[in-house]
Amino acid sequence: MRATDKPLSRAVCTDWSPESWRQKVAMQQAEYPDPVHLAQVVSELGALPPLVHYREIEALKLGLARAAEGQSLVLQGGDCAESFQDCGSDSILARLTALLQASLILRHGTGIPVICLGRLAGQYAKPRSQSTETRDGVTLPPYRGDIINRIEFTSAGRIPDPNLLLRGYERSALTLNFVRTLAAWNFSDLREFMDWHPALAGSSVHLRELTRIREVVKREMAVMGEDGDPSTAAERIGFYTSHEMLAFDYDLAQTRHVSGKGWYNLTTHLPWIGVRTNAPDGAHVEYCRGIRNPIGIKIGPDTSPACLTRLLEILHPDNEPGRIVLIHRFGSGRVAGCLAPLIEAVRATGKSVLWLSDPMHGNTETTAAGVKTRRFEKILAEVTESFRIHHELGSVLGGVHLELTGENVTECIGGATRLSAEDLGRDYRSKVDPRLNYAQSIEMALEIALQVNTIRRPEKGHRDRLAIRQLPWSRSGGLPRGLDAGPD
Repeated sequence: MRATDKPLSRAVCTDWSPESWRQKVAMQQAEYPDPVHLAQVVSELGALPPLVHYREIEALKLGLARAAEGQSLVLQGGDCAESFQDCGSDSILARLTALLQASLILRHGTGIPVICLGRLAGQYAKPRSQSTETRDGVTLPPYRGDIINRIEFTSAGRIPDPNLLLRGYERSALTLNFVRTLAAWNFSDLREFMDWHPALAGSSVHLRELTRIREVVKREMAVMGEDGDPSTAAERIGFYTSHEMLAFDYDLAQTRHVSGKGWYNLTTHLPWIGVRTNAPDGAHVEYCRGIRNPIGIKIGPDTSPACLTRLLEILHPDNEPGRIVLIHRFGSGRVAGCLAPLIEAVRATGKSVLWLSDPMHGNTETTAAGVKTRRFEKILAEVTESFRIHHELGSVLGGVHLELTGENVTECIGGATRLSAEDLGRDYRSKVDPRLNYAQSIEMALEIALQVNTIRRPEKGHRDRLAIRQLPWSRSGGLPRGLDAGPD
C-alpha cells in the first residue's frame, strides 16, 4: 500500500464530519447579518465543480514527502492577500512569472527539483489582529479580505457579504484556468527560462550567478537535443495552489468525499492554519484533522513545544509522509532562540514533517511615516539563520514561504536596488502587507540557492558566496554600468 493510499485513523473516521468544527471555537470568522442568505450561497457553491482534483492533492503530498527528506525544495509565495481587482491576465502573469523564475533559479542553481506553491487562486481572506478599526473617531469592523467584505471604510462596505464568496470562487476558477493554460504551453519549460534571462540580468546585481545558471540550462538543453528525451533536461516546476483557511463557509462548500479515499478540501491543494487559529482545541484544527489534503501550520514565537506536539498528535496520527508542513515565522532577532526547541520537540515525536521558513511576517515594521514595510536584509537574515539551525540540529529546511509580486512595487526596503523608506510612496500597492518586488524576489531566490549549496556542498557554496559578494558593484553599493533595477 502506498503512503497516499493509507486510510485515516479509526478515531478520525468515527468522530469527525465536515461539520464537527462547529462544536469548537472558530477564531477570525466573519459575522454575517443574514444566515439564510449565507446558507443559500454555501448551497450554491456546493453545487459548483471543484477547483482542484484530489489526484493533484495526492501528487503534491508525494512531492512534499520528498522535500521533507531533502530531495526537493518548496517555494511557497504570492500576494499577502489577493484582490478581485487584480484578477486580470497581466497581474496573474506577473505573479506567476516571478514565482516560476524564482523556482527555476532554485532548480538550476542547486540541481534540486522544486515544487512551487502559489498563494494564489483563493488567498482572498486575511486574519486581523483587532476586531474593529477606528478612523477619525469612527469604529467599524476590520477589512477581512475581498472574499468577506470591502476595503472601503464605510458601514456598508465593512458588512460581510455572502455574495463575495461566490465572487471569490469565480475569480479563483478564472485564475486557475489561466495558470493551467500557461502551463499547457510550456510556460515553465527550460526554453522559456532562456527567454526570461535578459529580464533577470537586468533586475539583479547577481549577474555572475545568473550567468552560471544560464550556462547550466544551455548544457541541459544540449543534452536533451542529443538524446531526444526531454525528460532528461526539461523537468518542469510542479505548480500547486494554497491559501490560509479563514472563510470556513467557502472551504466547507467544496469539501467533498472521494469514494475509497476520504474527504478533501477541493478549493485548493494545500490549506494552511495561521498562528492566530492554530489552537489544538480550535475549529481550524478540528476541520483539518479530517481532510486528506496536506496541511500547513504556521508556528511562531508563542508556539510552545507542548502545543506543537499536541498539534501533531491531532493532525498527524498516522505519520503519513507529506501530510504536515510546519511554516515557522519568528523574526530575524528571535529565530535563534525559538526554532531549536520546536525542532527538538518534533524529533521527539518521531513524526515526519516538512519545515518551511516564513521570513516575512516576523520582520514587519512601520516607518516613522506610518507605512508598513519589511527590510530585505532582515528577511535574508532569518532565512540564513533558519538554514543554519536546521543543519546544525540534523534537520532539513525544505523550503521558504515568501510574499512577493512580479511587479516593480516599492513596498519592502533594501536589496540590491537599495530601496529606502523614502521610496515606499513611489509605487506602494498592497492593501495589507508589503511584498518583495520582482528584483527582490529574484535576488532572494539566488541567495536561497547559495544557502542550499553551502549546506549540501560546503566548499562550493562558500566559494560561490565569496565570488558574488566580491563583485565590484556589491562593494560600491551601486549597479554595474549598463544595468538598472528594471522599469519603475
